[in-house]
Amino acid sequence: MKEITAEIRKIEDLGYSDFFESNRKKLKLDGFSVARVTAEYKGAYKVKNINGEYLAKITGKILRQAQDREDFPAVGDWVAITELNDNRASQQTEPGRAVIHDILPRLTLIKRKYGDKNRAGEKDKTQIIAANIDVAFVVESVDRDYNLNRFERYFAIAKDGGIKPAIILNKIDLISKEELGLKLAQIKDRFNDVDLIFTSTLSDEGLDKLKTYIEKGKTYCFLGSSGVGKSSLINKLLGGNIIKTENISSKTGKGKHTTTNREMYFLKNGGIVIDNPGMREVGMTDTSVGIDNLFDEITILAKKCRYADCTHIHEPGCEVLSALKSGNLDAGRYSNYISLKKEAEYYEMTKLEKKEKDHQFGKFIKNAKKELKKYKH
Repeated sequence: MKEITAEIRKIEDLGYSDFFESNRKKLKLDGFSVARVTAEYKGAYKVKNINGEYLAKITGKILRQAQDREDFPAVGDWVAITELNDNRASQQTEPGRAVIHDILPRLTLIKRKYGDKNRAGEKDKTQIIAANIDVAFVVESVDRDYNLNRFERYFAIAKDGGIKPAIILNKIDLISKEELGLKLAQIKDRFNDVDLIFTSTLSDEGLDKLKTYIEKGKTYCFLGSSGVGKSSLINKLLGGNIIKTENISSKTGKGKHTTTNREMYFLKNGGIVIDNPGMREVGMTDTSVGIDNLFDEITILAKKCRYADCTHIHEPGCEVLSALKSGNLDAGRYSNYISLKKEAEYYEMTKLEKKEKDHQFGKFIKNAKKELKKYKH
């Protein structure tokens, strides 16, 4: 693995910056080494600094003071550690051991809601995907899960966390140039300000463009459903079969969760990438800001509505509905905005409010769909 990954000579090669250093001093953590969390396991973390890799555990203090999942380390985090074996982890076959004493403030964070909706309490769980990410690559494949609305879901959670989203449309060898051109037109029409890269791990098309896009010292997170080719793309970037991959299930047509843990890899050009397990559900957390930023044209229109609390469903004097009726607002984009906005608002409710309003939520969506039909051409 060493021959195809970057050599770490200074802490900046791991993505460290003045932001983290200034916060380390503010928290008076100068007496500790700093390291970056590169993988998360059950009860332990793999961390890395210029001395090498360590298998680290958190202190009891962190465990006692934690209020929710965000109070624990996540892949991409910078942490203050004590190394337990003479700083010689880089010379050992196995990682050294360390203790994590604190987590440095995060520059960016990407998270999602998840859980079994049929089980009590599951709705409220939040999963931290990764921290301190510069760009989130949203990966879809042309053959099975291509969906513009799904792109927007990922964009919303990325932008809410202060992360720039970009699109990778993978497996383009499976469709004709005409079909690819049609998808390009659809994406550009819906997301004209999002970077787009077409790739194929079979023909290697687009891989040079992807390598050029990834900059030294910056961190890139690969997001998408199982089977879209995230791990295969990272293997191509690494130049070897480092990450285990499998084919799509012939029985279900769905991807298999080959990647079971989030893990960080260091490319030869100095870029940093994170592979993630596939996600079939991308639930909204408290991402209202991210949604407003993503649908900025709707947000601008909403400010001109007659009523300050306009739902943009049926109210008179609604500028959003007016733009939809005139064709100046894309119907699919409007529909997804309404769905994501209500989902985010629902997440923010208290449990009591959710119980009282749960039946109203389904009714609201039905009404929204009825209104949408009136404006479809």
